[in-house]
Amino acid sequence: MPPPVLDIVALRSLTAVADCGGFHRAARTLSLSQSAVSQHVRKLEKALGRPVVEREGRGTRFTPEGRLLLEQARRILAVHDEAVRTLLDPDGDTVTIGSTEHAADQFLPRLTAAVQEVRPGCRVRFRIDRSARLVEAVERGSVDVAVYVTEAAATGGTPVGGLPLTWHTAPGWQPPPAPVPVPLVAIEEPCAIRRRAIATLAAQGVPATVVGDAGYLAGVLDIARTGQGVALLAALGPAPDGLTPYDGLPQVTPIPMSALARPGVDPATGAAAFEAVRELLR
Repeated sequence: MPPPVLDIVALRSLTAVADCGGFHRAARTLSLSQSAVSQHVRKLEKALGRPVVEREGRGTRFTPEGRLLLEQARRILAVHDEAVRTLLDPDGDTVTIGSTEHAADQFLPRLTAAVQEVRPGCRVRFRIDRSARLVEAVERGSVDVAVYVTEAAATGGTPVGGLPLTWHTAPGWQPPPAPVPVPLVAIEEPCAIRRRAIATLAAQGVPATVVGDAGYLAGVLDIARTGQGVALLAALGPAPDGLTPYDGLPQVTPIPMSALARPGVDPATGAAAFEAVRELLR
C-alpha cells in the first residue's frame, strides 16, 4: 500500500486551528467556512488513520498524534512556501519575519507595518517557531528578522525589552488547598517560560507540579481551558478565549526578549523591526 499523501491546503488549515485557538477563528483567518476547515482536518485524519484534533467542550484539543503532525506540518509548509516564492518570483521583494508563539498576534502586525513602512510594496511572510529554531533559521538565511525569548536560544541577539507574563486559568479556577502542589500547564521542555513559572513559585515557597504539557502553545491553551491547571502566558493583548488572568499566585518578572536580523539584511529593515518590538514592550 502506498504511503498517505498529506495535502498542503489541509495542513495549512490544521496549523491555523492551532495558531488561532479553534476552528471558527481559523476559518475566519483563512477566509473559509468552518465546515471547510473541519473537512480539511478530517482529510488528514483519514490519510493517517487516526484522530488529530478532538472537540472538548467549546474548544479543541490536539491528540498526541495531532501535536506530532502539527510540528511536521509547520516544517512542510515552511519548505513549500519558500519553494513557491523562489520559483514564482525569485526577484520579488519579500521579507520573512519570525516570532515565538508567545504574543505572536501582537508582534507580527507591528513588525509587518514597520517593515512595509521602510520597504513599501514588499511582501511579508511569517514563521512561528521555538526560539532556538528561529535563530537557526536566521543564521541559515531563511528568516530575515526574528523576535524570540533571549534565554531560550544560544545567540543573544539585540535586547528589545521584557515580555510581561501573567498567570491564566479557566474562569472560576481555584488552586488546591495547601500543601497540595499548584498544578501547572506549560509548553514541554525546553521552554524558558515554563522554567520561569516553576522558579518563581519555588522562590516564594509555593509547591508546584506540571500536570499537562504540549509541544505548542495551542495545546497549553486547550489543557488550561479544561481547568486542569494554571498557565503562565504573555500578558500583551487580550486573554486567550476561554481563559482569564489569575492574580492568586506570585507575580512573575518580564522575560527578556531579543531580536536578530540575518547577515546582509537591509539595515533600515532591521532597525525598523527592532524599534517596533521595543515600542511594544515598553
